[in-house]
Amino acid sequence: MKHCLTTVICLACLLTTANAQAERLVLVGASYGKNVLAICDAEGEVIWSHKTAGPSKGHAGHHDVQLLASGNILFHDSWTQLTEMTLDKKVVWTYDSATMNGNAGKRVDVHAFARLPNGNTLITESGVGRMIEVDGAGKIVHQIPLKPGGTQSTRLVRMTPQGTYLVCSEDPGVVTEYKRDGEIVWEYPVKTRVYGAIRLRNGNTLIASGGGNSVLEVTPDKQVVWEIKKQVPGTDVELKWTTCLEELDNGNFVVGNCHAGPDNPQIFEIDRNKNIVWEFDEYDLVGNGLACWQILSDEQSALVRKKLAEIEAK
Repeated sequence: MKHCLTTVICLACLLTTANAQAERLVLVGASYGKNVLAICDAEGEVIWSHKTAGPSKGHAGHHDVQLLASGNILFHDSWTQLTEMTLDKKVVWTYDSATMNGNAGKRVDVHAFARLPNGNTLITESGVGRMIEVDGAGKIVHQIPLKPGGTQSTRLVRMTPQGTYLVCSEDPGVVTEYKRDGEIVWEYPVKTRVYGAIRLRNGNTLIASGGGNSVLEVTPDKQVVWEIKKQVPGTDVELKWTTCLEELDNGNFVVGNCHAGPDNPQIFEIDRNKNIVWEFDEYDLVGNGLACWQILSDEQSALVRKKLAEIEAK
């Protein structure tokens, strides 16, 4: 019995230590006057920041951002140029959709991108209406034409675990799922200026309706099985322009709440019972224009802390 009690105590200590070491860092990209990239802790304290160009490059808002496996940050500082930057603010890669791969002279703007596990970069080019995958030299290795019409101008694009692409188009307000060969395999008309969508572990799709001021979970046969709209039930949190989404390991959802004013959180975590369990409310830092962000995993957070410590030690 004494041995068992000792084992339980040791396990409890290990779990406590693990929980104490784990932390939540948040990468945010805000423009609309703030023009900042920042990494904050869960309480909103800034541990790293970088001033971006903003309107001086004709750029009204950051719409996507990604911490890479290297610890670098992939962002856009104009409507057409992607930049990869180290945490000590050295630019190591750029790609400009305005001039590269046949786009010179064409109307093009970029709202969604991602560095893929194979090292290539997925870029969705609105206007010209295509998703392209480019290598480190900027050469196209794969491309998918977007469905003609308003769907050729997008907001966020996210890959599913099955390797398909969920493409959000504000006008006509639809989420379209493409296979790698360009075949459309699923579509859901939100009928609002939809911004973001992700595929959940249960196979359903979580959609941020943008101007519809809502988040909804939709089954493959297009039934809505979970939804928050206009206001989170039992709270005074109002939903405005819903943008990025994440599903956490605990099953909770993290929701971006852009253009919501100083009286509402810009990001919040909500459980399936519609209880808000965490808020990111840093209006002084991000203002009314925080559209894109990323909740960093424990491993990513540890990497960022390590990189920043190395920079500080130089």
